[in-house]
Amino acid sequence: MRTGRTVLTHRIELKPNQRQEALFRQCVGAARFAYNWALAEWQRQFEAGEKPHEAALRRQFNAMKPVEFPWILDLPKSVPQQAIKNVGRAYQRFFQKQSKFPRFKRRGVHDSARLDNGPGTFAFDGWRIRLPKIGGVRLREELRFDGKPLSATLSREADRWFISIPVEMERPEPVCESQASVGIDLGVSTALTLSTGEKIDSPKPLKKHLQRMKRRSRWHSRKQKGSANRDKSARKLAKLHARIAHVRQDFLHQTTTDLTRRFGLIGIEDLNVRGMMANDKLSQAISDIGFYEFRRQLEYKAALSGGTVVVVDRWFPSSKTCSACGGSCEAMPLSVRQWTCAHCGTEHDRDVNAALNIERQALATVSWTGSHACGEEGTGR
Repeated sequence: MRTGRTVLTHRIELKPNQRQEALFRQCVGAARFAYNWALAEWQRQFEAGEKPHEAALRRQFNAMKPVEFPWILDLPKSVPQQAIKNVGRAYQRFFQKQSKFPRFKRRGVHDSARLDNGPGTFAFDGWRIRLPKIGGVRLREELRFDGKPLSATLSREADRWFISIPVEMERPEPVCESQASVGIDLGVSTALTLSTGEKIDSPKPLKKHLQRMKRRSRWHSRKQKGSANRDKSARKLAKLHARIAHVRQDFLHQTTTDLTRRFGLIGIEDLNVRGMMANDKLSQAISDIGFYEFRRQLEYKAALSGGTVVVVDRWFPSSKTCSACGGSCEAMPLSVRQWTCAHCGTEHDRDVNAALNIERQALATVSWTGSHACGEEGTGR
């Protein structure tokens, strides 16, 4: 039984040869050039009282490139076209108050180039992807999703190249792998505390490499601008930043996948991450864990597997409410990690107690009666 269609994106690392890597650099450079040209032309036409539109800008660019930009003819034609379309989307999001005013792109900052899935644009051949005017490029792994590829976005991260493929596919009926429920308390000293009593700490890659990153940043700032040594230093610094991000992403993906497989109902807090990041003493530790990304991955993976994620109100007193009798403690500063209930005398671990209260609140929200939506009896913890 099918339940409609969905789009999933697979990001795969590429293994280009020297010629292909040079073409990749030209592609991201052409995309950046076309984007900046379209943005400047849009602003010029608007100030002149005209009504700019990305379709008209694409026609204008196509008419100009054989004479003024002949080097772009050696690259896939969809690269500058998609970049100009991105300008139109950027203005659309700005007018809808979904983002800030579009800005010009800088070299080396989020370098990318997008190819649409038109006739002859790209195709997969096992462990290779065939790109127009570039040829077959080796992949680190095969495309996992079976469906219609919608586009291909080439991107560079430090000295590595990746390609992101959104695939439109039929989504099978979600099958609940587990009927158990769990509450999750997110914290700084311990990243995740489950209502089962299990505590999961993050690798804290930023904290681990912080001194090394500061040292390399100082070295980089002392290099002469435009020199080969400065370029070499920039590559080393970029590789360190990429490693930190990859370690964090690996932890989040493995943890969220494991939780959505083990539990059919997951309760988490609705944390004010932006407000928490304003705290100078906590912002670095919070960003090192990735609270927002954890919730995002947990929600979409639970939806795919047939589970449910309940977001408990941020004002719910999960830490200072006794999970045994329901009594409340008047004050609970962050320094208190163990406390005893004045009503029933139960000794609590602060984080485990909060996770238990979050689980109960999630169960009450969905009216959990012991029978899962799949029709099987709940297993509990």
